[in-house]
Amino acid sequence: MGSQMGPTFVLVHGAFANSFSFAPLQAELGLLGHRSVAVDLPGHGFSATYHRAYQAPQDLDGLAAAPGDVKGVTLADNVAHLVGVLERAKRNGPVVLVAHSRGGLTATLAANQRPDLIDRIVYVSAWCPVDLDVNAYYAEPEMASVDAASLGLALVGNPGELGLLRVNFRTADPAALAAFKAAFLADGTEEEFLVFLNTFQPDENLDTGTPEDRARAGTWGRIPRTYVRLSEDTSIPLAMQDRMIREGDALTPENPWDVRTLPGSHLKWLVDPAPAARLLGGLAALEPIGS
Repeated sequence: MGSQMGPTFVLVHGAFANSFSFAPLQAELGLLGHRSVAVDLPGHGFSATYHRAYQAPQDLDGLAAAPGDVKGVTLADNVAHLVGVLERAKRNGPVVLVAHSRGGLTATLAANQRPDLIDRIVYVSAWCPVDLDVNAYYAEPEMASVDAASLGLALVGNPGELGLLRVNFRTADPAALAAFKAAFLADGTEEEFLVFLNTFQPDENLDTGTPEDRARAGTWGRIPRTYVRLSEDTSIPLAMQDRMIREGDALTPENPWDVRTLPGSHLKWLVDPAPAARLLGGLAALEPIGS
């Protein structure tokens, strides 16, 4: 019976995000008849650390020194948590793993470790390191247009001392807000941008993996895969998305990417999720590679 059921979509968020941002997408998927599970990686969602110093009126000095529970959380911790979710979801039938942004790092490593749990893996403008690790990609020409300093405009505390990245997303600094909007949701309204900004949490872990955490042909490369390009993304520009697609195809030419494109910025597909839900629903009907 389970094999006749539709897949469960397992959704993995990016940096500073959480499962809450997937709620509108899950509503659309549900109305199309699809099951979905939005994952909170360790230290995210209701496990996140919010200090009174983060509330208004903000105490930025106190916030700069306050500890955070995401300190010490590693990419391996994220993967172990995701694998546990995938194991439970797989009991109910096929699984489509969907990753966004930094969530692609966790999804890639989970696919390296447990390809048996994933029937299709979908990257929505997500990091899929193949030839390089993610830090090295940031030094490549495809990322030259990215304003890497935008988060720094609202950075709080010293990441080396805190053991985590902390960003004050509740800042009222016009320059920081303008930089955030340009990076994440340039095509959204001011109201949509501020709503989404307030779903972000201030802390993120520091571990983005090593050169050993790249996609592997013998495991990750066996899984049917889709890359959803976001055509106006300025956080992971289209040129970098296309580079990762080319590298994946070169790694496993017998199992190339299924490539789709949605218009919009890094977050627009979550703010206006109906097109993405229809796209994902269509992927649910695709036959697996080799079937």
